[in-house]
Amino acid sequence: MYNYISGEIAEATPSYVVIDNNGIGYLLEISLNTYTQIKDLTEVKLLVHYVVREDAHLLYGFFDEQERSLFRNLINVNGVGVSTARVMLSTLNTQELTNAIVSENVKMVQSIKGIGPKTAQRIVLELHDKLTIDEQLQINTVVQSNKNTEEALSALVMLGFVKGQASKVLDKIAADNPTMTVEDLIKQALKVL
Repeated sequence: MYNYISGEIAEATPSYVVIDNNGIGYLLEISLNTYTQIKDLTEVKLLVHYVVREDAHLLYGFFDEQERSLFRNLINVNGVGVSTARVMLSTLNTQELTNAIVSENVKMVQSIKGIGPKTAQRIVLELHDKLTIDEQLQINTVVQSNKNTEEALSALVMLGFVKGQASKVLDKIAADNPTMTVEDLIKQALKVL
């Protein structure tokens, strides 16, 4: 029914965000990973998953399609509800959780609070084949982008820039163009810093 909601952030906490869209405040439940991505923003566009229960209509917000897709796969596993899926995505980022499932690392999945050994095995068994090659390729691109950003940050810190400020600038640059090389990231950051 809803694909995304965009607007100004009226309130943001590690568990939910209120987005003001044309005078209507939408409360979206979010993971800690999404909160990390939006906490410093004033305006945002979050992808949505809509849940209808007997006692409530809930909106879950996601910063990117990979997280929403993984959330939807998780809640289709018997015994995993929306709250458990959100805890899973708050404990491990999308890449870590996908890699744990694809590599059949039941212990890593079981290390998440509220996930017992049987549920962890069921998640790995049911989702191992569902996580497509395409999703894995997208995650590998993100991993490479994160490595490039980390290397660029290290170089900027060695040049004397403040780590926090340089990190924010690099994150914005990398979000716009995730395939940038380390050298290009540094050049673009130097223009801003």
